[in-house]
Amino acid sequence: MHNDPPQPPTEVLDAGTCWDLLHGVSVGHLAVLVDGYPEVFPVNYKVDQQSVIFRTGEGTKLRAAGGPLAVALEADGHDDVQAWSVLVKGKAVILEPSEELLSGAGLTLFPWQAGEKDHFVRIVPTSVSGRRFTITSPLTWWNHVGQRAGRDSA
Repeated sequence: MHNDPPQPPTEVLDAGTCWDLLHGVSVGHLAVLVDGYPEVFPVNYKVDQQSVIFRTGEGTKLRAAGGPLAVALEADGHDDVQAWSVLVKGKAVILEPSEELLSGAGLTLFPWQAGEKDHFVRIVPTSVSGRRFTITSPLTWWNHVGQRAGRDSA
């Protein structure tokens, strides 16, 4: 039997809250399909007018993002009490470098990995969703593996 205190329900976030949270972090995970299988890449990104922009070099990520299939970007974060996760689904568009791009989001978009990252990609969202929940104490999950509830140990 468990006497754990009830946990608040998971909060479904509205789009405005999702964008606010995305503004507060700079690393997410880009999901693309490559040869029919999902691949996930960490990316540094910036929010730009309710879209997401990241830089990349030549390679699998750029080819997959520039293809006809939808992509997704997931970002998350937490503090001592709550955690959140936001998912942006949409179409990736490879951008031409422009003065406007380079003076806006591109100016402060610095990839962590060295190398040529000359391509800017914008994810134009078709949906943005998120959730936030209270972090459960690790002690809540403690149980004796192999023991059923109500059964005394010998």
